[in-house]
Amino acid sequence: MLYIIIAILIFGVLVATHELGHFGAAKLLGVKVNEFAVGMGPAIWRSRRKEESQEEDGTVYSLRLLPIGGFCALEGDDDDSPDPRSFSRAAWWKQFIILCAGAFMNFLTGLIIMAVLYMPAEAFLVELYAGPIEGYGTEECGLMAGDRFLSVDGHSVLVYGNARFFLDRAGETLDFVVERDGQQVELRNVHLPYQERTDEKGNFTRLRGLTMGGGTISASFSDKLAYAWNTCLDFVRTVWISLGDLVTGAIGLRELSGPVGIVNMMNEVATDPQLSPTPEVAVRHMANLAALIAVNLAVMNLLPLPALDGGRVFFLLLNSLLYMLFRKKIAPKYEGYVHLAGMAALMCLMLVVTLSDVWKLLGR
Repeated sequence: MLYIIIAILIFGVLVATHELGHFGAAKLLGVKVNEFAVGMGPAIWRSRRKEESQEEDGTVYSLRLLPIGGFCALEGDDDDSPDPRSFSRAAWWKQFIILCAGAFMNFLTGLIIMAVLYMPAEAFLVELYAGPIEGYGTEECGLMAGDRFLSVDGHSVLVYGNARFFLDRAGETLDFVVERDGQQVELRNVHLPYQERTDEKGNFTRLRGLTMGGGTISASFSDKLAYAWNTCLDFVRTVWISLGDLVTGAIGLRELSGPVGIVNMMNEVATDPQLSPTPEVAVRHMANLAALIAVNLAVMNLLPLPALDGGRVFFLLLNSLLYMLFRKKIAPKYEGYVHLAGMAALMCLMLVVTLSDVWKLLGR
């Protein structure tokens, strides 16, 4: 139960951090913020701060009952406010920065979490080619035992596990970039098809005829920061790959998880004695998942879909282009209709995903 509460709080903090990004950018750029709230639901504490340079009252800061997020209410966010400090009257570049600041804060949060997690590290694992499997005809593939994989089929190997992942997803012919004796070596059009076999015990195998090994590289302070950065980039890439698999039908809606599924996953990882034998390991696993979720929120929020920050950025750029070319913009009410429809669709999707999460919790 403790880890469930912690997981809920983590999820809430990540959403609040997103809103903090909008808030900070708006304040820095002189856009009026009517209220900044931590949490949702009824307010249990409020404070109104008067702006030193303005006669009218300033931002309301509030703490709300439910620790599941927060919000940043900007003046003129949903209408064309006459206030000269409103969001709707701010320059397009200010609006762009404010809209993107939430995702930036989520990504920065993930980066900081991973950097902290990697600070105690003394070395990092890397993937090496260990040699061919006898009988598969891969002895002359061009790879040499001890080669460190830097790129597989055009995909950079950012963190441990990437080489095997992209090797499993690739076609019959691959390109490699490896490090050999301190030098980068490119191998083009390497033919490594899967070969299906049945061993003496009757077990079915489907292998390329390669074996993978592991090595280590140093972990200086700069290496740790670089590995944290690469990990977050890998998180971004993972989100895009998952979205691509969803569009192509490689994965279904049942594989998606919403807040309920995420909280349950974090609890399972933290309470599994094999994965988390000690509370310290459990905390590290939950922190790693928190970083993944933070980066995931950053990417998802910038998708050019109605009701999301990315959708609003899309309309902002589109209106800027239309005004530059024709001195006209899309009427705010029509843009509002699109975002309203997008919000309705998003809520329906969240309902479906949440019901799926509950269904999976019930073991169905």
